[in-house]
Amino acid sequence: MYLCCGDALFDMFAGKSGGTSVELVGHVGGSPMNVATGLARFGHHSRYFTKLSSDLFGQRMRLHFEQNKLDVTHCLETDLNTTLAIVETQADGSAAYVFYTDNTADVSIDPSELPESLPQDIRVLHFGSYSTAVSPTSEALMALAARESEHRLVSYDPNLRPTIEPDIEKWREVFNGFAKSAAVIKASDEDISTLLGKNREDQFVSDCLGHGAQLVFITRGPDGASGFNAAGEVANVPGVSVNVVDTVGAGDTFQASILHWLTAENHLSEGAQILGAVDLEACMTFAVKAAGVTCTRSGADLPTLAEVI
Repeated sequence: MYLCCGDALFDMFAGKSGGTSVELVGHVGGSPMNVATGLARFGHHSRYFTKLSSDLFGQRMRLHFEQNKLDVTHCLETDLNTTLAIVETQADGSAAYVFYTDNTADVSIDPSELPESLPQDIRVLHFGSYSTAVSPTSEALMALAARESEHRLVSYDPNLRPTIEPDIEKWREVFNGFAKSAAVIKASDEDISTLLGKNREDQFVSDCLGHGAQLVFITRGPDGASGFNAAGEVANVPGVSVNVVDTVGAGDTFQASILHWLTAENHLSEGAQILGAVDLEACMTFAVKAAGVTCTRSGADLPTLAEVI
């Protein structure tokens, strides 16, 4: 039912260090992969499309796919190394990243390597993060989104990573390209500030709706989230109080939860349209609660449905 596309990396968390040493503990990661994992843990048939390395990290990634029942039928094979992200948790639980993406597997997908067709039962495609901004994968995924948007619902989270692609104009071009195909768009307030400047959330929502989005969501960390639809309706929900270990994967949990909720409430059509009037407040309340669960755990360890309802 779902196909998430793009990042395939290992988050290497910096632990205790002394002198010139740094201890690292690795977890499978990548924003759209987290979304795919979240959907699988919610009980959906979830597929992933990326280019997978044959290295040590790629082998562990395959084990993750197997354990979480992710369908990797469409994944491509390569001997290129896996992308790595060094993650340092700050005092407030937020994460600071350093990425190693030079000629790595998930950013090397050529447009010619796209699947010629997708199974009919795939109703939603999700894209996001650095894989949408690094060539040639960026061009490949944008072409896939455009090709499939007339027949399936496209979900998009820009999830900017300026440490990988520092050219913000490039991110603006990428955003405009994917937004033209997307029916559901989610971004954090931090992403919007980076993309458009401070106090430009209204402009962001207007741009998304102008490109044809049906639903737009803005997440604000501990301050909750806001939702908007094409009819001009707006809803806001507060954050939840939890003991934060780190915030890695919280936004991805929100995205997976929104897509799950739309499915569970019968808002997904056979095509690219969202059916009926979506209860924005109920939808986001579920998503914020799920994201809160992820924040109580180390790394992008997304919850099961039983842990949220």
